[in-house]
Amino acid sequence: MTGLDEVNDALIEVAALVTDSELNILGEGIDVVIKPSDEALAQMGDFVRNMHTSSKLLDELAGGTTMEDAQAQVLAYIRKYVPVANKAPLAGNSIGTDKVFLSRDMPELVEHLHYRVIDVSTIKELSRRWYARAYFHSPAKTGNHRALGDIKDSINELKYYREAVFVPAPGPDTPTAKKISAKYTA
Repeated sequence: MTGLDEVNDALIEVAALVTDSELNILGEGIDVVIKPSDEALAQMGDFVRNMHTSSKLLDELAGGTTMEDAQAQVLAYIRKYVPVANKAPLAGNSIGTDKVFLSRDMPELVEHLHYRVIDVSTIKELSRRWYARAYFHSPAKTGNHRALGDIKDSINELKYYREAVFVPAPGPDTPTAKKISAKYTA
């Protein structure tokens, strides 16, 4: 994105990776650069401009595709692995803003996704509060602020938190789960 303002900023890169329920990546994924308007580029702030310069995304924008083509490519990739609508959740780090931009620019894609989301940042923040050691030893980011790299980082981070914070599979037995639930039933 050229910034976080959902009215004036532009979506300039979109990527997707589909995983199974065990977080195994299906296929190669997809990463599409979208050519923004001159106005969107002109109003980009210094922080974002520097980030996209160092990641080399700025160099690729002139050769980017249209929003419609980008949506079609991402939707085709997702439908290859999740052909039925409303099954695949949007997932990643701090994805609230992503969903706003996708809803604005790629409504057909958003309609195919499940209404629920998996925000890894929520787990990160809960870990920071409740499991500080796990939080401070979480995997380093390597995605370089590029869409596909950031998604891979989010998947690895979720795998880490699953192993470091959540109870081991298959979780508590039924009597234990019922006992815990009863403690928190109003």
